[in-house]
Amino acid sequence: MANALVSIQIIPKPADGGDVIPYVDEAIAIIHESGVKYEVHPLETTMEGELTHLFSIIEKMNVRMMEIGSTNVISQIKVLYQPQGITMDTLTEKYR
Repeated sequence: MANALVSIQIIPKPADGGDVIPYVDEAIAIIHESGVKYEVHPLETTMEGELTHLFSIIEKMNVRMMEIGSTNVISQIKVLYQPQGITMDTLTEKYR
């Protein structure tokens, strides 16, 4: 079972001053390719998994932003770490 929920909002700064949406799409693609459970929300994406794995995904996202032309990137991260296990459904099931 997953031991962490991590929400990330990635804010790249394109070198050309252009639209950030293609960068955000690329970041979400990295999450998708990782195979972890995730949900995209309007202002952030939440991932479910092992804490160390989720942080490695965030590292890949940041590196990729630089590779595709960002001059810098801000990653705003929220972490819920619960060693005995946690899922997104546990926190949201009563609202669905």
